[in-house]
Amino acid sequence: MNKKRIMGLDYGSVTVGVAISDPLLITAQGIEVIRRKHETKLRQTLARIEALIEEYDVGLIVLGNPKNMNNTEGVRVEKSMEFADMLRRRTGLEVVMWDERLTTVAAHNLMIEGNVRREDRAKVVDKVAAVLILQGYLDSLVRE
Repeated sequence: MNKKRIMGLDYGSVTVGVAISDPLLITAQGIEVIRRKHETKLRQTLARIEALIEEYDVGLIVLGNPKNMNNTEGVRVEKSMEFADMLRRRTGLEVVMWDERLTTVAAHNLMIEGNVRREDRAKVVDKVAAVLILQGYLDSLVRE
């Protein structure tokens, strides 16, 4: 069984949290947080994602869809959809939009429970959120 891995992304205004599935598509692991100086500067971000796709033999991208709590779509959803289109064009891979409501809150809560210092939480919260997004998607595959 030679399945390609799945990449999970938590796309924010200046950071992108990155997670990768294991080869069996059971668990998600946080890889890194890609940071950029300005929200509209995406060339280096996309290049880094492409490098990670190559390194980890990724066949699908799961991108967090930041809907509002009442299920409406705001500015962040629009920006995420534009980013998904860029990813599709640059990588040729399918990009699945995945509901990410409360993942950042859950990521913070997990780190608080794990006694991670506040300064350290800020550095990795996007990576942990990417893990939660990807793990949610992987768990949905098991139920299908």
